[in-house]
Amino acid sequence: MIRIHNSMTGEKEPLKPINPGKLRMYVCGMTVYDYIHIGHARMLTVFDVVSRYLRYRGFDLTYVRNITDIDDKIIRRGLENHEPMEAVSGRFIQAMDEDAERLGLARPDHEPRVTQYIPEIIKMIEQLLANGYAYVADDGDVLYAVAKFEGYGKLSGKRLSDLRAGARVEVDEAKRDPLDFVLWKQAKPGEPSWDSPWGKGRPGWHIECSAMSTELLGTHFDIHGGGMDLKFPHHENEIAQSCGANGDRFANIWMHNGFVNIDNEKMSKSLGNFFTVREVLPKLRHPEVLRYFVISSHYRGPINYSLDQLEQADSALSRIYTALRDLPEAELVESEHSARFREVMDDDFNTPEAIAVLQNMTREINTAKATGQPKKLAQAAALGRELRSLGSVLGLAQLAPEQFLKLRSRISAPEVGLSDVEIEQHIADRIAARKAKNWAESDRIRDELVKAGVILEDKPGGTTTWRRA
Repeated sequence: MIRIHNSMTGEKEPLKPINPGKLRMYVCGMTVYDYIHIGHARMLTVFDVVSRYLRYRGFDLTYVRNITDIDDKIIRRGLENHEPMEAVSGRFIQAMDEDAERLGLARPDHEPRVTQYIPEIIKMIEQLLANGYAYVADDGDVLYAVAKFEGYGKLSGKRLSDLRAGARVEVDEAKRDPLDFVLWKQAKPGEPSWDSPWGKGRPGWHIECSAMSTELLGTHFDIHGGGMDLKFPHHENEIAQSCGANGDRFANIWMHNGFVNIDNEKMSKSLGNFFTVREVLPKLRHPEVLRYFVISSHYRGPINYSLDQLEQADSALSRIYTALRDLPEAELVESEHSARFREVMDDDFNTPEAIAVLQNMTREINTAKATGQPKKLAQAAALGRELRSLGSVLGLAQLAPEQFLKLRSRISAPEVGLSDVEIEQHIADRIAARKAKNWAESDRIRDELVKAGVILEDKPGGTTTWRRA
């Protein structure tokens, strides 16, 4: 049975689908005003792996991840660039999709945008007003009355008295309580707006996820996920809104992934210590290296980003691909490795231990290949097929080994002056020299390739494979 750490209770709990065999999961996605950074990539990758594994275990999963395409930051970026909000959000949605494809992220089943759900948002606000959880302030904004919701703070462990004590003195006079938050903002001059019973305006940040998750997954679903930074106030406010409007439990299990740190300090745009995916990927052999780095740590803990960590991920992934190289096709037959893989992944998606299973299989494949015995080589081929199958659940080892190994890592390697075509021509010239028994010329070409950072591996039958050092 799959057990998941529930942020609501602080304990691992068995996954018990509301509807047998089916699961519904909502994950808070991106606010599209800039390129995604490594912290975002971690969240996206974590829940991509979660969705892959749940489907691998046979569940019929409906996965929803939203896009916030109306927000103060998006409006501000549009004003800075003298362009409409739609142009800003559209450009960065396209960039997000491109980065997600490079990272091997499968698209969610639904990817709702806030601007497409304004009627549903207005409907939920009306329900909150009718149920006594919201009020229209003197300035025309609609606010959620936090004190009305019993149990506010149960997800984050915060108490109302402590939150009020820490609230700033200069409270908005329109609020009845400093903790109340906006559901609907009155329109300001030049800002995008929609008609509503309370005048022209736009939704607050928190209400969007409550409305979209309810519309697509119902008032009670299985899993709600997101980054640790959303636990309070965003997810806390989602609970208050959804339960206040619908009178239902909302989500059974809450999952939160940990931060990415730089020098043990949280990576974020506000701190300015972030790296975008577009900055990092060109430095890597392949985007799978970044994926390996992300899931080599447990999703709930922090992870420290550094070039050294990326180099280690590149080396580890290269060992897997090297083991898979030159293996013949084989039928998929599960061994004890598959059972161990499921055991560790069932335990709160323990990807570091799952990777350890792949590494053990890699060592067994190499040992079998080293014997050169037909029976052992057949065992290696079967293990290789199984490794690829398990790797696909994590989004790893999906390239042809030769393709991955020929890609030059640009993390620390110097620029290489030979293109792939030039290398292939050098190899052809060397093979011709060897056939002519011109050993001096053959050695000269090999030395030239070695200086260019190219490693040759001669195979039986006169063929040669290569990879960049």
